[in-house]
Amino acid sequence: MEAAILSGTIKVLLPKLFSLVEKSWNLNKDIMRDAKFLEDELGVIVRSMDAQLHLSIEDLRELAQGIEDCIDSVVYRATWKKQASLLRRSVRSPKALLSDRLFAQKLQRMKQMVVEAHDRRQRYPVPAQTSGDVPSPSSSASDPRLADADLVGVDEHRAKLLEQLAEAAEGQPMQLKVVSIVGCWGLGKTALAADVYKTQAGGERFDKRAWVCAALKSPGEVLADMLREFGSDCQESVMLDTSNVSQMCVQVRNQLAKKRYFIVIDDIQTQVQWKKIKSAFPDDNDGSSRVVVTTTIQSVATACSSENGYVHRMSRLDEKCSKRLFSEKACPKKYLHYDQPDTTAILNKCYGQPLALITMGEFLKSIGWPIGRTCEDACNNIRYHMENGETFGDMRRALMRSYASLGGHALKACLLYFAMFPSDHPMRKKSLLRRWSAEGIVETQASCDAMKLAAENFDELMDRNLIEPISVSNNGNVKTCQTYGMMREFILQLSISQNFVTLFCDDKKEAGKYARRLSLHHKNAKDDDRFKNIDLSLVRSLTIFGEACKTVLNFGKYELLRVLDLEKCDDLKDDHIKGICNLLLLKYLSLGGSVTELPEDIAKLEHLEALDVRKTKVNILPVEVFLLPCLMHILGEFRISGKVYKKSVFLKKKTGNEVQKFLSEGKSNIETLAGFITDGSEGFLHLMGHMNRLRKVKIWCKPSAAASSTDWSDLMRAIQQFIQDRKDENSDTTRSLSLHFDECSGDFLDSIQGPCYLSSLKLHGNLTILPQFVVSLRGLKELCLSTTKLTTGVLEALSSLSHLQYLKLIADEIEDFSIGVHALPRLLRLCFELQCPTLPTIKQGAMRFLVTLQLLCKDINGLSVINIECFKHLEEVILHPRVSQEAQKQWEKAAEEHPNGPKVLLFKSGDEAESSNDQLTPAFSRMGISEVCPPLNESASSIVVS
Repeated sequence: MEAAILSGTIKVLLPKLFSLVEKSWNLNKDIMRDAKFLEDELGVIVRSMDAQLHLSIEDLRELAQGIEDCIDSVVYRATWKKQASLLRRSVRSPKALLSDRLFAQKLQRMKQMVVEAHDRRQRYPVPAQTSGDVPSPSSSASDPRLADADLVGVDEHRAKLLEQLAEAAEGQPMQLKVVSIVGCWGLGKTALAADVYKTQAGGERFDKRAWVCAALKSPGEVLADMLREFGSDCQESVMLDTSNVSQMCVQVRNQLAKKRYFIVIDDIQTQVQWKKIKSAFPDDNDGSSRVVVTTTIQSVATACSSENGYVHRMSRLDEKCSKRLFSEKACPKKYLHYDQPDTTAILNKCYGQPLALITMGEFLKSIGWPIGRTCEDACNNIRYHMENGETFGDMRRALMRSYASLGGHALKACLLYFAMFPSDHPMRKKSLLRRWSAEGIVETQASCDAMKLAAENFDELMDRNLIEPISVSNNGNVKTCQTYGMMREFILQLSISQNFVTLFCDDKKEAGKYARRLSLHHKNAKDDDRFKNIDLSLVRSLTIFGEACKTVLNFGKYELLRVLDLEKCDDLKDDHIKGICNLLLLKYLSLGGSVTELPEDIAKLEHLEALDVRKTKVNILPVEVFLLPCLMHILGEFRISGKVYKKSVFLKKKTGNEVQKFLSEGKSNIETLAGFITDGSEGFLHLMGHMNRLRKVKIWCKPSAAASSTDWSDLMRAIQQFIQDRKDENSDTTRSLSLHFDECSGDFLDSIQGPCYLSSLKLHGNLTILPQFVVSLRGLKELCLSTTKLTTGVLEALSSLSHLQYLKLIADEIEDFSIGVHALPRLLRLCFELQCPTLPTIKQGAMRFLVTLQLLCKDINGLSVINIECFKHLEEVILHPRVSQEAQKQWEKAAEEHPNGPKVLLFKSGDEAESSNDQLTPAFSRMGISEVCPPLNESASSIVVS
């Protein structure tokens, strides 16, 4: 398990070591020879099928960390020498010579370690062994059909499933129907499927019935189990030849031909597995046969039920049902009438997951609850019990299998990374991706950048239900997320035991001497003595929530730091920033606290990729920032330092010329500039045109109070150049613009001409007509308009946007308008955020693929003029949280009568992640999810479900 992480880390480090050998960095020949030896040897280890056969876990960890230290030390010294004065470079200090000697010694030590490990393997051969990460099929639980399941709070789930499994109604497709049950581990998917199986298999409706488990099995093995369940008279030799999947499919099809069948396949793991199994099912022309699959993976569930099926998402138990299930398991019968202790801590920890509630209940019962140890005591030591307690066996195996099923080291490392953050801290998705990229957790590829790979890993974890969204933007994109319940405790236990994270929380330090990722939670690091035995020089990532002591905030100790997140650090001040500017390897910097300014020395951070000052009081950004060669993301709300003359001639002429030359030579890597304030006169607007990699721009237009009028022509030209349609550009490249002109007229937008390209556009200001360039935009998928009054002219222009997928309209009122029959043919999500309840008339045939309808108007009058029956694919209707009970009931009734049965949800204000302008955000609002449930703790959610 840990070997996978470590060997993966070495795989990521190999290109860096190769680069070190290639560039040489002025190293002597002996050092270069040792580095080349390690590069060759490590390549063999990584290519090996089983890295731990070559090196022990301890050796592998020491080797990976040692190589990383050497590489970073070389890069740090090279960067220091490059920035040092001529005098300092000409005089090699004894300290520098000592560093060379120590570096050579460390390489020698690692080289010797590999040689010794090889010799040990020759002396004591290690037999091949299977990984202990995943339980073998024989260790799986007994058949759930034979046990009395602990079914609490599932009546609605059962009724919905039985409704979907009923005989095909008139007008429905006459073919096999596949119902998928999906949800995270421990929600009771298997128990619910077993309960439904007993109900369906007991009658005479089906000729053939089977229950099979697909976990850890090949498609051939699953089909063989199916044949045994049928009581097949096939030859045993044929049945056991599970490698011949085609032959197994023929056998199953012969058994099911011209028969009604009901089959449950528990725990499908991949789409490939399902595709091979599905080919064994014959066509069902009378539409009476049913297959039920359970899975923890959303994409698998969708694939299984894509043709003629239904995806049922399991929800967590609410507080009442959670308490009932826990009490049934925890409290002996003789104490049923005893005044029960407070169970809040346990219920929050279990987070409405039946398996966790049952496990904790049985554990507390075994130690004498309710008169024995309290729930708080059990929660405080939960990670120890999870690792060692006999009662926790089933839950431990379920968690371990979820973790071990992750393909590759990067996914495992990304999941363990969540241990860096407190349980009550939803993590911004984009910040998380930038941190993963900065730390090198994801393996970069020539054809794909690190951020894209990080996003793919995030989506995979979300798809597997290992992390959950807390706030979701109106267009369905996840903004903040977190881990939950026992999964979080499992991640903490695993990351700490593997020394992946060093954590200070609850007045405890959980790590050894060497820390690579250091996280301090909630005012538990104010004592300098607690850090005396930790080598801070090796820390690569530092995150502080709350207050910290002087030792921790002495940034001279962190030479090799890559990620510094001080957004939630309470006692960060301007005095600390100078030390931060000497962290030459820093790639990610997020600041908060009382910081008011950034010094010019920030230009020393040559490796910086992301700068986030949104939580600071910084309103002037030094122009030197734009000289940083690796900088990709700048986040905040600031002006650019240095007043300018026309044509970008800065008062700070030398720096201005350097920036202009740097940008004009195409050296800038800036992709996100969100965002800056302009009064139309800054020369920076001219420089924007040289930022060829810009993908996201956010601008606030604020006229100068001293000027009688403002010339916005420079801004217009900057925007024109940014949205210019470059035909040679990759068509998949996203480009977004957010423009706030509330304090000025937006007439300058009328001068922008096509051809233009944007994937996302947000306009906030007084709009009387829709600027012509908006209608001609190529690639526009998302549009948000915020204005005082939406006129008929603006609305009519919107109808011609045939490629639009998401539209959000914010206004005090809307003029009378009718959306025509063929308008907005590709629209999937529509949001109205209005003060006045007047809505447009939507004619039958308009927006016919609409999935989500959001009506965020508290005074909405019933169904208004919208007939949701014309939206055949509608999955959810979102209403304002303060809508009247009467109106809410009318919408619920309309949803019940709708053929697709969309959910009716109420919004609750969510976190403004990524400085988004979305004011109301739903959780679990992703496409493909058919069931939405309220989390146990409403404070951790952004929705309330009606």
